[in-house]
Amino acid sequence: MSQSLQIANRFREVILNGTWIANTNFKDQLAGLNWKIATKKIDSLNTIAVLAQHIHYYVSGVLNVFNGGTLDIKDQFSFDFPPVESQEQWNLFLNRFWNDAEEFARKVEAMNDDKLNSVFVDEKYGTYHRNIEAMIEHSYYHLGQIVLIKKMLLQDK
Repeated sequence: MSQSLQIANRFREVILNGTWIANTNFKDQLAGLNWKIATKKIDSLNTIAVLAQHIHYYVSGVLNVFNGGTLDIKDQFSFDFPPVESQEQWNLFLNRFWNDAEEFARKVEAMNDDKLNSVFVDEKYGTYHRNIEAMIEHSYYHLGQIVLIKKMLLQDK
């Protein structure tokens, strides 16, 4: 199996379909989740919706680069989203998240080793490989938060 296929599959595991590392994934945790649960605040914690949008923000921003665009995302804006106010809005967001994640994985699959080892936008960001691995690790970090927040919210019911 090529390096790019292995990395793409690791990305799919955390977002779309895996259970090997965390015994769950974003899609498992979020699909079918009521928007009121996803947007419910617990003290100073981020909501499930905000955490999911945060990860999608980075997936979408890096995907833009994969598609030949510029790197327009900024950490300072990575938690700034309009509120989700209906199940329809939540479902539309989730569909966009899943579609962008699958497109991201397909773009990674198509990369050869030279591309994976080349500079991502600017030398200060390292290589494509480093950025893809960072996306995976960052996603697992927030997946853990989502799992815990969801447990807290559902035990209160």
